[in-house]
Amino acid sequence: MNPINFKYVLKLLAYLVYILASSMSLPLIWLFIDPGKQQVEVADLKSLTLAFSGSIMISAFIGSLLRFLGRHAEPFLGKRESLLLVSLTWFIGAAISALPFWLWAHYNQLNTIEFYSYINCYFEGMSGLTTTGSTVLSDIEIIPSSLLLWRSLTHWLGGLGIVVIFVAILPEISGSKKQLFHTESSGIDADGSSVSVGEKARKLILIYLSLSLLQMLLMFIIDSDIKAIDVIVHTFSTISSGGFSNYNASAGALTYPIQMIIACFMLLAGVNFSIYHKILMGQVKESWHNPELRLYLFITLVAFLFILQNIFGSHYDTTKGVATSSSALVHAMHAFFQTASLQTGTGFATVNFDQWSTFSKSLIVMLMLIGGCGGSTCGGIKVIRILGMFKLVFLEIQKSFRPSIVKTIKIGGKSTNDRQNIAILSFIILFLVLIGLSSLLIIFLEQNISGVSALTATLASISNVGPGLDEVGAIANYSWFSPLSKMILSILMVVGRLEIFAVVVLFLPKFWIGK
Repeated sequence: MNPINFKYVLKLLAYLVYILASSMSLPLIWLFIDPGKQQVEVADLKSLTLAFSGSIMISAFIGSLLRFLGRHAEPFLGKRESLLLVSLTWFIGAAISALPFWLWAHYNQLNTIEFYSYINCYFEGMSGLTTTGSTVLSDIEIIPSSLLLWRSLTHWLGGLGIVVIFVAILPEISGSKKQLFHTESSGIDADGSSVSVGEKARKLILIYLSLSLLQMLLMFIIDSDIKAIDVIVHTFSTISSGGFSNYNASAGALTYPIQMIIACFMLLAGVNFSIYHKILMGQVKESWHNPELRLYLFITLVAFLFILQNIFGSHYDTTKGVATSSSALVHAMHAFFQTASLQTGTGFATVNFDQWSTFSKSLIVMLMLIGGCGGSTCGGIKVIRILGMFKLVFLEIQKSFRPSIVKTIKIGGKSTNDRQNIAILSFIILFLVLIGLSSLLIIFLEQNISGVSALTATLASISNVGPGLDEVGAIANYSWFSPLSKMILSILMVVGRLEIFAVVVLFLPKFWIGK
């Protein structure tokens, strides 16, 4: 087997850095469009300009260095190169995304702000790009709006998938588009030639952009007094299933009508994006009969009804710290919002669901495990695998009393082969094992942490949800974790975002020696 083509991987990584550097110009422009608004006294225009321009220059230098190291590279991207490229994209991307936070804090010598630590900034950057939504910030509202805009923009870029942008716009990787698309966008139908894959990537971007613009438009229509920064931040975080807000109270700081708009778009973001493509092609009936979509909606509905019944008449606080209304409609809105938020792994909060009963919190954990549809911006195991798992289990039960039965598993009218069945079960087993082992490691490192906190922190990280329960609940943050624990949780975020195998394979010696 040929050695890994490291030079070409480095050359393509340079494009990633250039994309992130270019994206930093948007919050930099925001400084001059909306100067001084929502800024703390110490965060003046000069320091923010220096932070973003400095980050752009550092990123440009790193990109140029990577491109120089990758000069004269043979334009070949095989299976191993694709896996390495996609994994490194997130680790390096987080390092670049952290720069504006870190430089801003150091320009202002804000050693009392969590962003003064680069590890914290890296955690925030990784949480942004992987659309996890966990934060180290104890007071979000003292952070300048331009930095909060960058924070949510990393969500939007990560939700789409930077490698998908590679596939859509870079002609030089035409021979490797299918390989990259499969690795980055697990669950999205990517059959066909490399040209058709590139076209599908461009349509995916168009659908993603259209949903974003539609949510923004509806938010402005519903509430004409809403601030532009609120619309942009929450739209970027909703469509990406991210969860970063510019308020300490998360989405609970917004009006109920806006919260319902966000809840609906969270559910839309949890649908396999290939279904939207089919709808645009006029295949509405076929899309509605998609078994994964139906199970996804069924799980959401059942969870909503159970949670509503369980919290009705109970006492709990909103994320603003105010006791919630006893109105049935208000309870229904809170139940619907949190079901949508945690099912899709977005992680927005309107209430302190840590005050809910054990039954409701158990349902929340189940929703975090399941996640949304394959080919969506959500994390978790994914509904398509849950569906496949139950079909496999039911088949094995049948075989226990009908050993001669010959039957294949069908999902959406298509039979799965043995390799796909093994992959489904392997993924679920490895997913659960990683949660268990990581929880034990976090408990070892953070000796005063509760078991619930450790378990839900690792689950929230690998499922790309954000908030967990107890010490990492709806109104808590991750700033108190040790640097090593933050790095472990950051790795889990990438593992979850790339659906485990693309990252775990890097720890196998045979991957590197090619034997």
